[in-house]
Amino acid sequence: MSRKRIAILISGRGSNLPALFRADLGGDIVVIGSNKAEAKGLELARDAGVATFVLNHKSFPSREAFDQAMVDALNQYRPDLVVLSGFMRILTPVFVDAFAGRLINIHPSLLPSYPGLDTHRKAIIDGVKLAGCTVHFVNGELDGGPIIAQAAVHVDDDETPETLQPKVLAQENQIFPYAVKLFCEDRLRIEGKRVRTLPARISS
Repeated sequence: MSRKRIAILISGRGSNLPALFRADLGGDIVVIGSNKAEAKGLELARDAGVATFVLNHKSFPSREAFDQAMVDALNQYRPDLVVLSGFMRILTPVFVDAFAGRLINIHPSLLPSYPGLDTHRKAIIDGVKLAGCTVHFVNGELDGGPIIAQAAVHVDDDETPETLQPKVLAQENQIFPYAVKLFCEDRLRIEGKRVRTLPARISS
């Protein structure tokens, strides 16, 4: 089985990149792209010797035009998997359909609770006792695709968004590489709204 080619998209600091770089993913990160030239995660990528590119979404007349340009840019690297790691764009069918079944995202909540932005504040206001993060396949519904992996953290009585964020990030750093590895090992099967994890193959 040949190693999978992984492309990653970011918009900011790339807080999960170090964990992805360190992990045995069963595949190779071939490019990291961004919609923002100032994204600090691009520096991490260059330091790791990974190719980068930037497409400024403000330079395109529509979301669809930007998404098509991003698809074209990614396809030059022939990715088997496209990973959204803090890529702060609502994607159109132009992009989602191009990578259907091989597009995953990490979200800082226990989906289906708290899709969208400002997840930590919303969870604290609602008084939840557990918060967390989710890795899921991306479909046409915002943060609504089939779930691959989740991890939970306890929400303390005096929790703030500023204290909850690093607790959740520590779990993101665990389950994100795990989910990518499962994909690269061909161990994920989408069955309706659910994802089945197949057992590891035993080497002969």
